[in-house]
Amino acid sequence: MEKFFKLKQHGTTVSREVLAGVTTFFAMAYIIFVNPDILSNAGMPKDAVFLATIIASVIGTLVMGLFANVPYAQAPGMGLNAFFTFTVVLLLGYTWQQALSMVFICGIINIIITVTKIRKLIIKAIPESLQNAIGGGIGIFIAYIGLLNAGLINFSSVPALTEFNKRGAILTLIGIIITIVLLVLKVKGAIFISIIVTTIIGIPMKVVDLSSVSLASDLAKPFKELGNTFGVVFTNEGIGSLFSDPAKIPQVLMTIFAFSLTDTFDTIGTFIGTGRRSGIFDEADEKALEESTGFKSKMDKALFADSIATSIGALFGTSNTTTYVESAAGIEAGGRTGLTSVVTALLFILSIFLAPIIGIVPSEATAPALIAVGIMMVAAFKNIDWTDFDVAVPAFFASIFMALTYSISNGIAAGFIFYCIVKVLKKEAKDVSPVLWVASLLFVLNFVVLAIL
Repeated sequence: MEKFFKLKQHGTTVSREVLAGVTTFFAMAYIIFVNPDILSNAGMPKDAVFLATIIASVIGTLVMGLFANVPYAQAPGMGLNAFFTFTVVLLLGYTWQQALSMVFICGIINIIITVTKIRKLIIKAIPESLQNAIGGGIGIFIAYIGLLNAGLINFSSVPALTEFNKRGAILTLIGIIITIVLLVLKVKGAIFISIIVTTIIGIPMKVVDLSSVSLASDLAKPFKELGNTFGVVFTNEGIGSLFSDPAKIPQVLMTIFAFSLTDTFDTIGTFIGTGRRSGIFDEADEKALEESTGFKSKMDKALFADSIATSIGALFGTSNTTTYVESAAGIEAGGRTGLTSVVTALLFILSIFLAPIIGIVPSEATAPALIAVGIMMVAAFKNIDWTDFDVAVPAFFASIFMALTYSISNGIAAGFIFYCIVKVLKKEAKDVSPVLWVASLLFVLNFVVLAIL
């Protein structure tokens, strides 16, 4: 173990790595409840998504630990699963089978851009202010979905706060308070604990129904249901139908681009934000990320592991798998090598036995988790110079449009387009990367096609 993970070289021990792996797991374990809840809104079988979430997390995290030897864990990404459900399926009208196919193709694209210099062009093309705006905007979008799922916001002629005369709304409010208290007190696994506690409180409130729980049948059900999602991307319902309508091909390509863009920068931001401070990735690694091809640095290997996980997750039946920022909790606990990731992956395997619980966890218990994650992601706004109007305009439209139009891709499009407009008005068009120009033109073309259709 010492020879494989090079523990002494990284200044760590087995016990410290184990503790870090446990810490990371409990910081992100909420995803095994939240992801099935979100994707089931797209018509996907909830039990199948539960198992696919675990499988994707295990495989991605093991590759991260054993191949890249870094202490990062992977799971289906928050924001990306919301984009999958509420934008791609419910708003644009694609089937969940087609949406999974887009995710699979996104993973293949990410693999390609990870092993070639295309990655360098994309990374350098997006201004840092827009990267932060996208991250913060996704936070608003996720929190907004949480508020809607919880029934705390009602729509009549205008959005309004709900009346707290329903058990579900009251349980959600209790869940939000529990979640905030645990997070403020820095309790490890706060979000995961809040979901469990809120579900338990929902039993005497008669929001949670235990009558249908059967341990034996509920453990077997996810494996049976997985047959409905595994490999569906290769069927006529998947990739076979995705490009069947020529009029929709531009929209399909832009949606895949939106998946890929969000996934790529979410991961890179996590690596750079946590890796440099802890020493896991140094400046040499970041330089190698920009200048090299292949796997000449730990970050190259980690990005490759992240890309592989997305395609694998889509094969089993879940949205984009990405590197979790909650990995920072394990890093803070002392995790420095891939052994941390291996421990986290083993705990995800054990979580399969939570299958009987997944069916009874209500949206009132998972909504506070969405809101909490949204609050955390909004922190990206602090890195934007809002006093500089030239910077603020594209950042504002990128972030606000995500929530107000219920679409991450619309937010990215607005940010790119207004960034180009600002640069043209300032006679700085030459400073805009060709990659950004092409992306913006494709977004405009997409809007034109949608208007015509």
